[in-house]
Amino acid sequence: MSIFGTIMSKILGRTPTSPAATVQAAPSAQAGTTTAAAAPAATPAPPSAASTPPGPPVDVAAVLDALNDKATQELDWKHSIVDLMKLLSLDSSLAARKELAKELHYGGDTGDSATMNVWLHKQIMVNLAANGGKLPDELKNLT
Repeated sequence: MSIFGTIMSKILGRTPTSPAATVQAAPSAQAGTTTAAAAPAATPAPPSAASTPPGPPVDVAAVLDALNDKATQELDWKHSIVDLMKLLSLDSSLAARKELAKELHYGGDTGDSATMNVWLHKQIMVNLAANGGKLPDELKNLT
């Protein structure tokens, strides 16, 4: 299973309805940057002809907060893709995050890990919501 599929499975208890890019990424503006290159966009995967309904909503915060309560260290899953991956017991190395970026069709420079990390976190939240995840209010503006 892909990294993305594993994330979705661990949080929602099911795989995504469409592989890797359920929702087209909205370009994100960076402070002080006006070039189009600063806002990488994802290429959406073609819609799956055999996609199934996502099922009942899953409270993402409840699932992740419960995992965080059991963790040996405090992890900031609401803001950090690295912490989110650690919380899910996934490899959070740069190589793994670059692989996740490839799965999600990241169009930016993977050498700029800070920008890539912010983009990855946003895409995970967008895809969780698109696949039946109920996000906390502070994360809803990402979708």
